[in-house]
Amino acid sequence: MIILQTRGLSKSYGRIQALSSLDLTVRQGMIYGILGPNGSGKTTTLGIVLGVINAGAGDYTWFEDQYGKNPRKKLGALLETPNFYPYLSGEDNLRLVAHIKKIKDPDIPGLLRLVNLLQRKDSGFRTYSLGMKQRLAIAASLIGDPEAIVLDEPTNGLDPQGIAEVRETILQIAAGGKTIIMASHILDEVEKTCTHVGILKSGQLLASGPVGAILSNDVLIELGADDLPRLREIFANFPDLKKIEEGSGKLILHFSADISAQQLNKAAFEAGLVLTHLVKRQQSLEKQFLEITRSA
Repeated sequence: MIILQTRGLSKSYGRIQALSSLDLTVRQGMIYGILGPNGSGKTTTLGIVLGVINAGAGDYTWFEDQYGKNPRKKLGALLETPNFYPYLSGEDNLRLVAHIKKIKDPDIPGLLRLVNLLQRKDSGFRTYSLGMKQRLAIAASLIGDPEAIVLDEPTNGLDPQGIAEVRETILQIAAGGKTIIMASHILDEVEKTCTHVGILKSGQLLASGPVGAILSNDVLIELGADDLPRLREIFANFPDLKKIEEGSGKLILHFSADISAQQLNKAAFEAGLVLTHLVKRQQSLEKQFLEITRSA
């Protein structure tokens, strides 16, 4: 099932084109990361699909329109900074949210347990750390048992421990069958958390697909020999090989798992070919991300 489909979404603020003909498809069960630097159009995208901002052009549908024009009851959202009453406890704040949403008999203890706040349910919100506040906001977004959750920069401003806690919470929610759409400018978090990614820059979608296909930790091996066609033939069906590229008189082999230079040298030699060049390097996610955004 398609959870969210956008078609040609565009939005401008005066001369600034915040979003340009954005086409996204988010399917059930995905953790879809909208990744991009600040000002790339991430928050604008989420604001439009949540009905907070009007699009300049294009349209979108939730749940293939099976809930008609009001799909919001099937959505949970966390946009920007969590806002709760500082003098109320975490539990009381969630019960207030449930009252506002008109949700009867919400499983507040279950939600607090899910976000690892059950032990602090009676503590005032003002005593919570930033990470705890963010996790309480995620719990609030789950009230009413929505099918999909939308999170805008859920780890922004958190320390490493807070980031790890929020990441674990997101993964647990996804494991329970929820579809999650999250915007982030942090490459590492998208790579560790999301199953799919769409990369935005200046309102344009540069790349979209499974995280492993768009951003990967491939081991890259540069190989050279006097007979490149024969070299390609030797390694065409090598274990863990994802693809072979050719450039500057060399082959670049992408492996999904670590492999030793000795293995490659031996394979070429036993096939009757002597390597003239062999360099092993790890592909940098950061470099790959910068190359995608820089080329736009």
